[in-house]
Formats: sequence, structure tokens, C-alpha cells
Amino acid sequence: MLQRLFVVLLICFATNSFAQQPDSKEKDSTETKQDSIKKTEFLKNIGNGFLPFNYFNMDLRYLVKFNQYEGFRTGLGGVTNNRFSERYRINGYLVYGFKDKRYKYRVGGGFRVNETQNTWVNLSYTDDLQETGSSSFLTDKRFFTFFEPRLLNIDLFHRHITKSIALEHKVSNHLLSETEIATSKINPTYFYNFVLDDRVYNTFDLSTLKLSLQWSPFSSFDSVDEKVSTLKEGFPKFTIQFTQGFKSVLGSDFNFSKLDFRTVQQFNHKNESVTKIVLVAGIAGGETPLTHLYHAYPNNIRKETILQRFSVAGLNSFETMYFNEFFSDKFSTLQIKHAFRPFNISERFKPQLVLISRYAVGTMRSIDRHQGVEFNTLENIYSESGFEINKLIFGFGLSFAYRYGGYHLPNLEDNIAFKFTFNISL
Repeated sequence: MLQRLFVVLLICFATNSFAQQPDSKEKDSTETKQDSIKKTEFLKNIGNGFLPFNYFNMDLRYLVKFNQYEGFRTGLGGVTNNRFSERYRINGYLVYGFKDKRYKYRVGGGFRVNETQNTWVNLSYTDDLQETGSSSFLTDKRFFTFFEPRLLNIDLFHRHITKSIALEHKVSNHLLSETEIATSKINPTYFYNFVLDDRVYNTFDLSTLKLSLQWSPFSSFDSVDEKVSTLKEGFPKFTIQFTQGFKSVLGSDFNFSKLDFRTVQQFNHKNESVTKIVLVAGIAGGETPLTHLYHAYPNNIRKETILQRFSVAGLNSFETMYFNEFFSDKFSTLQIKHAFRPFNISERFKPQLVLISRYAVGTMRSIDRHQGVEFNTLENIYSESGFEINKLIFGFGLSFAYRYGGYHLPNLEDNIAFKFTFNISL
């Protein structure tokens, strides 16, 4: 909540700071245009989660967050900008968790080896927490929201100390790639044993190689002053990532493989309604610990009543699925959203109805390897459907979801999730 309010204040400050004065004879059209460009650039940085300074852009993601393990987490971070250098960059952050009373940090940097293909070599050292069962794609663009709804209720984290070197390369405007070699020391913050060949691991080392590709075959681009910008976001988009863990390389304990896939399709209808379909799948084989397996994006806390579970709905999460309820080594999720044209009630009041259906399926081999954490599997199809009414007041709205099908629970109200939403556009 604090982070949300802080950024809104920043937007107001930015708007007021760059607001143009009434036309006068002393101010010509060139100055007005320059002011407009500065304002647009400033708001663009804020929208991407940065507060720009002369040589350094402060990263707003690290100001204030909250989760069940760290409590409030606050700190500072950022990255150097083009005024500092167009060939070199330095980035990092330092945060502190008030509940676990620990500092977390990252230091890193990179240098560009090819301007035309935007090829960068990046190095980093990270000592931080990561949610168990979470996965992300290296090629994902920087994604910033005013706050992260799921983060509020996550309690299953593992600590990792990771050293990595990565290569970013733009094969073409339509195809981006990133390759990473990393070594990590993993230490779950909860009781967990990984049993393998009569040996029990509660901490372990991993050496991994990742290759990620993002393909946008139907997007269109434009080049102005050797800078490429996206003219139109085309769909579908495809992302694929392969991960290989190597045993006995730099002290690594396990040999495993992972393959992750995501495709996004969006239909923009003539009546201004939008249908979005997201398919995500993953498969892990070999000696993969629970930390690097999959959950299905749950976002429901274990409380007795609906109102006690009232929180914030996520963007792509299962609102009726409880945290740590399911884990898989093979899984797939399908999410379908249909957003109707906003209701034009007044100039400032334009609520929007969104219909949502979500499905998940998965399996888990060798469940007995994972000891200390109780969970179910997703052999049957998990189903939930509901709706959102967004932007009722100051970007806030309400959501309702109902759990049915193979994992419907005996107590009716345990299948219901009632939450609020938050949507704002810069």
C-alpha cells in the first residue's frame, strides 16, 4: 500500500513539475516542444519503474514491499543510464527485511560488445530470497507494477547466493535471446529435505546453464536514429527456455533439466473489448529439488472465512488456489480473460467488467524425495472461473472467483475468493 501511494505521489509531482505555463511572448514553440519531450520521457521512466537522475536511474521496485517471511522489505537500487555510458552499465540494490532482520543485495554490471544487435555481457552477484516453485524467463522485459499482489502472502522462500554471467543478444527485432551460466548455493528458509540415493540434502549447490528465446513474429518495428521502437504489438508471442543443471561441475550436487514454454494470444475486437489467452507449460526431469520445481501461481491464504482471506487479486494467478497446495514436475496452465469495453458512465468513472477462467494440470514423480513440505498434485484438472469489476475508484476494483471441478472442496465457502483489484495506467 505504501509503495502504491508513493508512486502515485511521484506521478503527481512529475505532472506538476513539468506542467507548462500559459503561452507568453517570451516562450517560443521550440521550448514548449522540449518541455513536452522531457515530460513524456520522465513519465515513461516512472511507468517503467525508474526515477531518473543525471547518471543513475533509481529503481522503484526496491523501495517498499511486504511478504510473510520478511515482513516489510525496504531498500534502494538502480542502474546507470546512457548519460553515464552507452557501452557500460552498473546496477545493484540493497534491501533489509524487518521480520527476518537480514540484508539482501545484488551487485552487477555489463558491457556492450555489439551496438547493432544490442549484445551485452552481464555479470552479477546476488544474495537474496526466491519463492520456492517460482520460475521466470530470462528474456522477459522489465515488468513493473505499483505493488505485487501475490508477494503479500508468500511464506515459502529459499535463500540463494548466485554468481552469474549472461549474454544478451538480439538475433532480430522479432527474436531476442539470452544465455546465462550461474552457480548457486541454495538454503531453504523452511524445513525441507531432498532425499537422493540414501543421502539427505537440506542445503545444496547448483551449477546451471540457461538459454531463453522470445519470438514475436507478428509485431512491427520502426528504426529512428538507429533506435528501434515497437510500432505494434503482434500476437501470438512465444517464449521458450531450457535449463540444464550439471552435477559435479563447480561443486554442483544435482543433474537435472527443465523446459519452460509460454505463448500469449490477444484478440482486439471492434467493439473495444479484448480477449487474452495465456498458455504456460513446464517440465523438469532428473534430480530436481522442490525449490526448482513448479507451483501453479496460487494466490489464496489459509484462513477460515472468505473475509479473512480478502486480499489483492493478482494479474495471472489462481485466486482460489491456496499457497503451497500443489507442486509439479510437469504442469500446464491456461488462462482466458475477456475484458468488455469500459462503461462510459462519466468522464472519470469508467469501470470495466472482465470475465476470467483458469485451468491447471500437472504431475509429480518421486514425491517421496521431498520431505518436510506437504503438498498435493494436479493429475485432475484444476478449474476456477470468475469476474473482475476494475477501476471503480482510484484504480481499485473487486474480483470474485469460484473453484470447481476435480479439486472442488467440501465446504462451499472454501471454494470462493473475494478480493479487490488495482489497475492504473500511466
